[in-house]
Amino acid sequence: MLARRIVASLALAAGLVASVGAAEVGEVIRLPAVQLLDGRTMPASQWAGKPLVIEVWASWCPFCALQNPRLQSLYERTRGTPLQVLTISIDKDPQVAAAYLKQRGYTFPATMDTPALRHALGARKGLPELYVLDGNGRVVQKEVGEMLEDDVAALARYGQP
Repeated sequence: MLARRIVASLALAAGLVASVGAAEVGEVIRLPAVQLLDGRTMPASQWAGKPLVIEVWASWCPFCALQNPRLQSLYERTRGTPLQVLTISIDKDPQVAAAYLKQRGYTFPATMDTPALRHALGARKGLPELYVLDGNGRVVQKEVGEMLEDDVAALARYGQP
């Protein structure tokens, strides 16, 4: 009897956890401060009032491997504009993620996934997963899966006045 109650309680808890949905277009996301893989800490205020592209990726993801060079190009082209970029690795080992970035010459800001970031963005639906937030933190675009080169390049429009 007690075992059944425990199993039922665990199932209910799992259902509640699973019901936390991913952030969708129109919702507001409040990002926490993050520690980048290069050691810098970025306060949440870093993104206030600026559009932000967030990409969730992994070193083992073949679609991320195709999209990340496009994101690096966007990052380089939009330096000096209001558009910010933050990437989140879901790799288990930060050294693996850092080595992946270094080997490929990526300079876009990257952090590791944390419970606080998972809480802010909600459940993952696939990789890569990309969000664009406006200056108020509202999701204005969301993409799950690889984006083509022209589509990633078009994200630069969010940095235009």
